[in-house]
Amino acid sequence: MKKFLTLFSLFAISFSQAQTKSIDSSAVYILDKMADIIGSLESVKFDIDTANDKLDVDGNLSTYYATSNIAMTGPNKFTSTTNGDAGNFGYWYDGEYISYYSLTEHNYVTLEAPETILTMIDSMHTAFDFKFPAADFFYPSFTDDLIEDFDTISYEGQRSVDGEKCFYITATNADKHIQLWITSNTTLLPKRLIIVYKTEGNLQFETSFYNWELNPNIPEAIYNFTPPPHASLISIMAKS
Repeated sequence: MKKFLTLFSLFAISFSQAQTKSIDSSAVYILDKMADIIGSLESVKFDIDTANDKLDVDGNLSTYYATSNIAMTGPNKFTSTTNGDAGNFGYWYDGEYISYYSLTEHNYVTLEAPETILTMIDSMHTAFDFKFPAADFFYPSFTDDLIEDFDTISYEGQRSVDGEKCFYITATNADKHIQLWITSNTTLLPKRLIIVYKTEGNLQFETSFYNWELNPNIPEAIYNFTPPPHASLISIMAKS
């Protein structure tokens, strides 16, 4: 009897957790289609603008703006350059090495890297806290990760962003509220993303996507990093 009650209790807990989820099938369909289209690309170029709220030591709010230009050729070529309030920097990945160069500090580091874009991003973020713009959208598990992490995912109809009709999807859990606009044309690409950090005073992170080029012919030379004259080579320690 005790074993039965234990199993019953576990079932009840699992059932209760499932009941708290509210996942809109229309939202999942749109997200899956977007992920399929992005996953089918052999190469891509796009630009993003970001706005990132931060609090200083006195609790005062500042918003930091940046623009990034991104290019990828699958499965193992990536580059991005970012110009913004928090600094100007870039990444160059050629399938063997990842180089980070700070235009602000005029220094760089080159590291051995895994052999695909996504494994490189995971490895460099875990080891060195490198942050790659808009990387989440290129993971095949994007939709599944949202479903796992958020209690509610809803399709809210169509909204316009910069004069373009978009599918509007929201996702919420105890810590975050996400708003995502996806173009409603045949390409179904990200247009805007807003993340509200509910447990951090509703600080926001916003990304806007534009200038998408799908399957462009990108010269491989742009993924190779050559240090500018007089740039300083630095070393960095992996996070413990």
